Amino acid sequence: MRCQWRLNGCLLEGRMAAKCHSEPMADAVQFRNLFDRFGAQCTAAGQRLQAVEVAIQCSKQMINCQRLTLLLCTQIWFTVFAPQSFAQAPVVPRDTSLMDATSRTQVVNALADNVRDMYVFPDVAEKIERALRNKLKAGGYDHLKYSVGLESALTHDMQQISHDLHLFVQYNAETLPLRGTGVTLNADDEAATLKLLKASNFGVSTVKKLPGDIGYLQLDGFEPVKYSENAIAAAMTQLVDCAALIVDLRGNGGGEPETVALLASYFFDEKTELSALHHRAGDHTVHYWTEENVSGQKFGQSKPVFLLTSGRTFSAAEAFSYDLKNLKRATLVGQFTAGGAHENAFVRLNPNFFASISIGNSISPVTKSNWEGTGVEPDVLTSAQTALLVAQKLALKTMTSSEKDEQKLQVLRALLSEMDSQLLLTTGSNVK
Repeated sequence: MRCQWRLNGCLLEGRMAAKCHSEPMADAVQFRNLFDRFGAQCTAAGQRLQAVEVAIQCSKQMINCQRLTLLLCTQIWFTVFAPQSFAQAPVVPRDTSLMDATSRTQVVNALADNVRDMYVFPDVAEKIERALRNKLKAGGYDHLKYSVGLESALTHDMQQISHDLHLFVQYNAETLPLRGTGVTLNADDEAATLKLLKASNFGVSTVKKLPGDIGYLQLDGFEPVKYSENAIAAAMTQLVDCAALIVDLRGNGGGEPETVALLASYFFDEKTELSALHHRAGDHTVHYWTEENVSGQKFGQSKPVFLLTSGRTFSAAEAFSYDLKNLKRATLVGQFTAGGAHENAFVRLNPNFFASISIGNSISPVTKSNWEGTGVEPDVLTSAQTALLVAQKLALKTMTSSEKDEQKLQVLRALLSEMDSQLLLTTGSNVK
């Protein structure tokens, strides 16, 4: 299936051909699972676009689903990645600014230069640089009169070669400050950044206790430690006494590896290596470990933890999932994640264009590999919509197996029965 996605006037294309050719879509849930997974891969590395109408036109021959032509219109909120590591880019208004030949040439050449010098894999960088310059020389970008069109074309051309969702170009109507390594914010930019992060409670969206003494933490971003440390500590303090914990990463588009290590520290009793990032620049590797001491109390290593994932779980959120899964500290419930395992940095191409360029490659101390291009596989595969119910059921079953108090057992069994009923209503079947 070849789907065309129109985002704020930009045409982005996603392919699900292999899946759709190999087996029919049995039902709408199956299609939705594919839609969620591949959706994050069709948005120029998952930019957060508010109230974006996505029109998907899929030919009936390719779907092979009761020979129906499908027109699916919905609204999606996508998270973005910050200017460095797995971090997030600011959301800004878009417009239809015209570009002249001089500006187009300057942007393409600046992009080619930066990819050549920075991209994590030099051989791929050389291919991308050559492709960009050859297309520019051949007039391949001459028909692009609008800034957003050039943005989309450059992103498409680079990802066609690299298949790297962290490699993209973005145009902003406003000139914005960039955060990241080597970038020092002035007082006004620092204040603006802090205001923006405060509005999202530094990525900590929801903290609550679910029936059965199950904690629930919805984390929508791994914001820089200097901003998010207190919010994470407050959330974990509220949840520390829960018998089990669910961390919801279904809408988490990434953030900082240091924040991944900080949150992971609450789930390990001893200092533990989580991952490493190998950088092309300087040919050096940075290792990330949990901390023995954290603000507040640790949740500890003995109680069950469940992570909810979807096709929009990306970058640092995938790192957190991949690390805790392979260290056998958490059970992943939901869908395959988007598949972005690289560290990225943002560079300015001109006052209104910037590029996200992958500068580091993730390496797990357990697998000696990563999830780039494949996504992180959940332990329990289910739709994003049912993931929370399934995780609650798994938590209750785990708690039931170790509970000795008969009165508490009755409560847990009643809650399990309620979960079964809710799942039956949601899916039409009882999820084991």
